[in-house]
Amino acid sequence: MLHVSGPQERLVAQLARIKELSGLSLRALARQTGLSSSSLSRYLTGRLVPPWEAVVALCRAVGRDPRPLRALWAEAAEAGAAPARRRNDLPADLFDFTGRKAESALVEELLRTTGAAAIDGMAGVGKTSLAVHVAHRLVPAYPDGGLYLDLQGFTPGQEPLEPHAALGRLLGALDVTHPPAGTVERAALWRSELSRLRILVVLDNAVDAEQVRPLLPGAGKSGVLVTSRHRLVSLDAVPPVSLEPLADDDAAHLFGRAAGLSLTEEEPVGQVLRQCGGLPLALRMAGARLRHRPGWTVAVLAERLRATPSRFDAAFGMSLQQLDAVQRRMFRLLGLLPGADFDAAVAGALTDMPPDRAGAALEELVDAHLVQEPSPGRYRMHDLIRQYAADIAAEEEPRAEAALRRVLAHYLAQAVAHERTLPSPHRKDPSPGDPARAMAWFDLEYVNLVACFDAAVRLGVDEVVAELPQAMRVWFFRHRGTDDQARLLEAAAAAAARLGRDRQRASLLADLGFARAAAGRLTEALSAYELAEQSGPDDDTAAALALRIGFVRRDLGDLEAAQAHFRRARELFEKLGRHMGQSQALAFDGWVTLRLGRLDEAVELARASVALADGPAQITGLVTLGLALAPDDPAESLRTLHDALKLSEQHNLQHNQAWCHNHLGVALRITGAPEKALEHHRRAFELLEPLAEVQLEMDFLHAYAETCRVAGRYEEALALLDRAIELARELDRPYDEKLARAAREVVRAAC
Repeated sequence: MLHVSGPQERLVAQLARIKELSGLSLRALARQTGLSSSSLSRYLTGRLVPPWEAVVALCRAVGRDPRPLRALWAEAAEAGAAPARRRNDLPADLFDFTGRKAESALVEELLRTTGAAAIDGMAGVGKTSLAVHVAHRLVPAYPDGGLYLDLQGFTPGQEPLEPHAALGRLLGALDVTHPPAGTVERAALWRSELSRLRILVVLDNAVDAEQVRPLLPGAGKSGVLVTSRHRLVSLDAVPPVSLEPLADDDAAHLFGRAAGLSLTEEEPVGQVLRQCGGLPLALRMAGARLRHRPGWTVAVLAERLRATPSRFDAAFGMSLQQLDAVQRRMFRLLGLLPGADFDAAVAGALTDMPPDRAGAALEELVDAHLVQEPSPGRYRMHDLIRQYAADIAAEEEPRAEAALRRVLAHYLAQAVAHERTLPSPHRKDPSPGDPARAMAWFDLEYVNLVACFDAAVRLGVDEVVAELPQAMRVWFFRHRGTDDQARLLEAAAAAAARLGRDRQRASLLADLGFARAAAGRLTEALSAYELAEQSGPDDDTAAALALRIGFVRRDLGDLEAAQAHFRRARELFEKLGRHMGQSQALAFDGWVTLRLGRLDEAVELARASVALADGPAQITGLVTLGLALAPDDPAESLRTLHDALKLSEQHNLQHNQAWCHNHLGVALRITGAPEKALEHHRRAFELLEPLAEVQLEMDFLHAYAETCRVAGRYEEALALLDRAIELARELDRPYDEKLARAAREVVRAAC
């Protein structure tokens, strides 16, 4: 349970007083101070200690001197500090990193003094190598770890990563698995998270300043290193460091290390260096070529390189010559592979080879510096080499599309196999396997799965387009709010329609409606559900649809219609023998019945729900039962709600944990303990923070505000209701706005 410290409570009171003095709404005050309204709401309700810069901005908005608050803010920040987290997903440092002493020193100095640097230079000049090398050297200075993200600015066959998606991945690296929906809100949360940590972030392969700007840290001691082929002159807070090709001495040293030789042939070495243009990538490949041909001299290598006019074709082509036909074919096809990285099984599917033979071929490509192995068993290609391979494949691989189709089929089969081991209301018994391992596989391959989906759309492989999002259903449920989900489901439903699979289309539309409802877009959710009903769903989907339409009707305030849908869902689940679904329908029927004022009936429905389920499936029924018991049996009510919370924690269900804490707050308020209730409301919002669950946020805001009103914390209640009104307007939710405005009038009258 979260216990808000005394200093933090006093700081919240001071901030609430500032808002009152401003005479502005939450949104207007946020606009005037340059803060996001969601962040300001968290500051005013004690869910987050603001950075000092935010306190200064608020004080200036009302003409107050912020300095008297500095000591109180420091106490609150210390009391509310998050435990240290450590993560390091930086690629491995190069064992033969050579030269760049002046540039390394400059980058390190810029990180110490400004917290940022942008390394620019031509392709293959070693920008990423320098950034990673410096990052590894500075690891002790960043105790919370190092993050790496490839922004795909110049990756062949892929669009540059949009800031919205990039922020989602960066927040995910900080265990924020459900980032906010908007880019501005994501950027604010990203800066807020970094302000409490000391992390070095490497943003590799940026296309331009606009891609990078939303990803930069704000206040705090975190640092950022950016690489790009372009000089990012408009990033005022990120000084540039431009790389030139290696000078002859450093180039010769690197070439010698790659070749494994002590070089004495000065003139031939100079010819090799000129042909490679001082580019580390080309030098390593030329050196590897010489190392694999012990009978050659440097002069022979120089002659071979001179035979090819382009230094890239020379270096890459020379490396290809040391490979056999099978290895060369794998290299060509890897240039077409969708996704960021891959393993031997994927390479085997691409080339139609067994994984062990594919693995052996990959090792040869690694030795030739044509493929990188950033972590054991995971491979990737430099953008330049990938483009070179793709260009060759376009000329020499007439069956390239067949190879890609094998990869798509491989990923789909793997996704389906892993998904079947995961528990879900849509199946009676999962397949044997380790669910944790399956979820870890989806986490690892998520970027590649989305890239394969997009490739399937381009190739018109409707089978993969229609089935892959369904194979990711459970993963998406655990990561609700993921950027790609709605886009994938919309395209999948269209593909299912083209295939004439009406039932599959109905199932996909039902999932699309659920994703939209979680984002608080209830009208859009209903539209998807109605299309699903018109598509002829099977019995399982029809039952799920009845339950989900009930959720939307409940959230729109149409309780009678919601109850009718919950009872219809119960009948359908009962006919199917789906006890878990039947239990959920009973629980939500009880929930609506409680809202309609029929207490005894609600208790009976909730008890029936709990009796039908076991494990985490009991949570909904237990929460409903706990709330229904609160007026007449406070002790049993709290015990039941704590049982629900315990189940949520045991199974690491963060949505349910937040839900349970919120309703523990409601029950404690009903039973006359509003101050203790506030602790649970705060904990609920702390858990909700990374989840991007707009509908839950709306529900929690109303409950938290009412508890604040009962506790006499009127300013906090008004701040929460202001946020509810703002959210309702954003989502075009007049019913919720009306409720929040009515509650606001009640609070105003009590002030």
